[in-house]
Amino acid sequence: MKKVHFIAIGGSAMHNLAIALHRKGYEVTGSDDEIFEPSRSRLNNEGILPEQQGWHPEQLDDSYDAVILGMHARIDNPELVKAQELGLKVYSYPEYLYEQTKDKIRIVIGGSHGKTTITSMILHVLKQVGIETDFMVGAQLEGFDVMVRLSETAKYMVMEGDEYLTSPIDLVPKFHHYHPNIAVISGIGWDHVNVFPTFESYLEQFSIFVKTIEPGGCLIYDETDQEAEKIKNNANCTTYGYGIHPFESKGLDTELILSNGNRLKVGVFGSHNMKNINAAKLVCRQLGVSDADFYQAIRTFKGASRRLELLFEHKGNFIFRDFAHAPSKVNASVKALREQFPEKHLIAVFELHTYSSLSESFIDHYKHALLLADEAVVFYDPHAVAIKKLNLMTDKRIVDGFGQPGLKVVHSRNELLHLLESGKRTNVVGAFMSSGDFNGLTTDDLKKLYS
Repeated sequence: MKKVHFIAIGGSAMHNLAIALHRKGYEVTGSDDEIFEPSRSRLNNEGILPEQQGWHPEQLDDSYDAVILGMHARIDNPELVKAQELGLKVYSYPEYLYEQTKDKIRIVIGGSHGKTTITSMILHVLKQVGIETDFMVGAQLEGFDVMVRLSETAKYMVMEGDEYLTSPIDLVPKFHHYHPNIAVISGIGWDHVNVFPTFESYLEQFSIFVKTIEPGGCLIYDETDQEAEKIKNNANCTTYGYGIHPFESKGLDTELILSNGNRLKVGVFGSHNMKNINAAKLVCRQLGVSDADFYQAIRTFKGASRRLELLFEHKGNFIFRDFAHAPSKVNASVKALREQFPEKHLIAVFELHTYSSLSESFIDHYKHALLLADEAVVFYDPHAVAIKKLNLMTDKRIVDGFGQPGLKVVHSRNELLHLLESGKRTNVVGAFMSSGDFNGLTTDDLKKLYS
């Protein structure tokens, strides 16, 4: 039995990997200074929730085969120091994923946007057609109880390829460690300005990524994306471009138009998702899935959690939540809803929550991202700014950055609710976009407004 310890086990990715290894038969221990839901309950259900919070270097000894270090841990973490003193092998999360899958065919989906959805589509189709695969994905998927699966039997490993840094002692993007046999770049838009201060430094990470593709592998890329088109020229492998799958949509109904003229109703909408479908189809084709089987399976895909997820519908009002935070993601989500519901009053509420979005040096990249909305609101919480140790922007600076004079800026949950209560509340489609939670805004809050 392998014995593995997780430093910062409570993270979204880390606790899922811990569960996957526990289910594989490993002896798993871990620690963290704070563990929130759903990580706490899920670790507890598996019997691997740490008994006490905090760091406990005394529990480490030379019986451990590996220590896995989370990005949340500091470089002077006492357990990390103890592991290094003992000479234990310390892995980052992505390094250990590669170690577990180096004998499998690895499919890695990278890009600034769309990677969670493409990964989810691929996994959904493979499950429907009966192809076993291991996986790592960044959202909870319908039909899957974990976000990481590792086995001895699966031939394939499908991974979402994050470009953010690996760990405090390994300051390179996660997806540089995966060495894909099949790689995807879904599109590129500058993000993570705290670690990639220029667009050129951000682009360079994707150039390196395509150079890590294994000999004989291939790159699948969004040929409508100018930067992805450039990056593919750095790949020493076969490349396949894709664009928007032909489609027609109205309301919540979207139909793919197939090459033979037939139509197929699907459960996602928006031109960005029609590109995601084409990317997933090309990957599945590489794995031996026929196009006919792909289409049959994709019919029942309902989307990844918090990716334009319908919270509720009531008397002609449709309220969605979305994880969008980068400018390209925000723009794609608003555009999708505008195309899908052209006759409805579109309310777009976007929370500045990530380091990049809260940075004054980056705010101008959101120019016109909310322009297609009838009513645009930006949620800007001074407490979030203080946590990230950034300078406060004025409301005017935010409005100027978005290039939208009628845009409203709010700073608290109550202020947001008051604004929405005084606005249009019938024939509405609402998009609530954030990687946070608008200071605790709930679905019940929105139901009171739009039900």
